Amino acid sequence: MRENSVETEYAVTATVAEYEAAVAALAAGSGPVAVDAERASGFRYSQRAYLIQMFRRDAGVFLFDPIALTDAVGPQLTALQQALVGEEWVLHAASQDLACLREVGLDPARIFDTELAARLLGLPRVGLGPLTESLLGIHLAKEHSAADWSTRPLPQAWLTYAALDVELLVDLRDEVEKLLVEQGKLEIAEQEFHWELVKEAKAPRAEPWRRLSGIHSIRGIRNLAVARELWLARDALARERDSSPGRLVPDAALTAVAKAMPASKRELAGLKEFTGRASRSELDRWWAAIEAGRTTEDLPVPRSNGDSIPPVRAWADRNPAADARYKRARERVQEYAQEHSFPVENVLTPELLRRVAWEPPQPVTTESVAAFLGDGGARPWQIEATAELIASAFVEADQAPREADDDAS
Repeated sequence: MRENSVETEYAVTATVAEYEAAVAALAAGSGPVAVDAERASGFRYSQRAYLIQMFRRDAGVFLFDPIALTDAVGPQLTALQQALVGEEWVLHAASQDLACLREVGLDPARIFDTELAARLLGLPRVGLGPLTESLLGIHLAKEHSAADWSTRPLPQAWLTYAALDVELLVDLRDEVEKLLVEQGKLEIAEQEFHWELVKEAKAPRAEPWRRLSGIHSIRGIRNLAVARELWLARDALARERDSSPGRLVPDAALTAVAKAMPASKRELAGLKEFTGRASRSELDRWWAAIEAGRTTEDLPVPRSNGDSIPPVRAWADRNPAADARYKRARERVQEYAQEHSFPVENVLTPELLRRVAWEPPQPVTTESVAAFLGDGGARPWQIEATAELIASAFVEADQAPREADDDAS
């Protein structure tokens, strides 16, 4: 909330009549629409929105309860979407909210992402609070950012926090845009904003259980099978209860069980490291998972088969030429990023640079590298900035050993 500000009472839009009035007001407003969404990460299994905030000049702030509204008007907030179609939506860290907004039918055609823009500007602190303070001179307290937004009714202090997240966002957008123009980065930002909208969502992991914290400390294929079955059992329970898996049984508890391999249900119940609110109440479930892991013939391989490219630290031994290409190209990209005040990962993703260095197109030219980067999802500005740098770095790296041999002879 703002320091030294008069408290405003905010109401939640939760009925059909309130929804229709809010839609009409927003449609009659002017300029971009500030949008934010609050989830219940760490409390719920789903990533659905439990509050959606919107602000538009000449309309004001509206706090929508998507849970109540989708029950009342249907699973899609169609009227709200239609009222704002074609308008620019202003979000902070849009990639965090677009999925849950789309889940209820809210899908912008154009966005302005203040967090992403601040990164492109090379600003040292890009969180909403620090950015608002540095550019608008207004302090936003962030004490409710990790709250359980599935709580009903929502406390007034939380609503105030949520409202201020969007009430200042359009003003912040205008200040950020001025800086983009000053640095000649507005077109670059627009390309990045468009990419945020059109990029494909990441495919689900083939083996999501491998995200279990501490799994690398588990030795033995059978122990790994038990860890997998415990993770799957917990995931099923979390989905069933719409609860965060870690709130039922923490990762460390599952890892401890997979290492200990208790011989009986009683031994499992007596394992002090096996903690969590559902550790004893669902003891039969966990014991069934352990038995499944002990007896399954579908044993996991020790490591996930993921990306075929090995870690960079192994390149010097496994592929010295790729290692030389990567190091020289990375240096050039870093120099470009520093010269133009970009975070290096925004100039080109490290993954894409590794891929092109490991197996570059042949022959190596600016055009062939540009095509490779484009196929990998690089935006036009990134290709223009890096393709020639990378191609020349690769050529130099490939020639370096021959030049050294010539000198030696």
